[in-house]
Amino acid sequence: MQNYSRLPVVTRTEIRIAGFGGQGIILAGIVLGQAAIHEGKKAVQTQSYGAETRGGAALSEVVISNERIDYPKVISADIAITMSQESFEKYGSDTKIGGALFVDADLVTSISAANRAAIYRVPATKLAAEELKKTLVANMVMLGAVTAATKCVELDSLRMSLREVAPKASVDLNTRALERGFEWARTNLITQST
Repeated sequence: MQNYSRLPVVTRTEIRIAGFGGQGIILAGIVLGQAAIHEGKKAVQTQSYGAETRGGAALSEVVISNERIDYPKVISADIAITMSQESFEKYGSDTKIGGALFVDADLVTSISAANRAAIYRVPATKLAAEELKKTLVANMVMLGAVTAATKCVELDSLRMSLREVAPKASVDLNTRALERGFEWARTNLITQST
């Protein structure tokens, strides 16, 4: 009889980030995937967006695993981030039972009771606008909050990834946004049920 207790435990975390063009949805996915690679994990990031650069739908999916990734798309998100009402309505219900759904509290105002995940409301756009004076970094505020809550990657890995993939002129601001979201989540984030 074969001893299966020695088989490695395969962990696969599926993350979906959705919003509209101009919110930095694709950049957030790239930063997250690269951060996982820095930690020695396997990661793949896929993306899609509407015909319009700004205002159309934007979607970034990241799969992180300790083993080779055979299928690069999200099947049922363990972690979902929705940065607009439309993205919540389209993807929010696809979050796995027992998963975590993060919504931008300023842009997702109507949350259906049909969702099966723990829902976290993060005022990413408000924090970005009021404290960092740039709504464009709401994506990094949200990514910092998600990291603090889920520990899917380490904050230092995200910082390193940002230095590699973000435009040089925006690295400092994006790093401050990540850190602000991380700190906000550590002190304020509570599960919301609807």
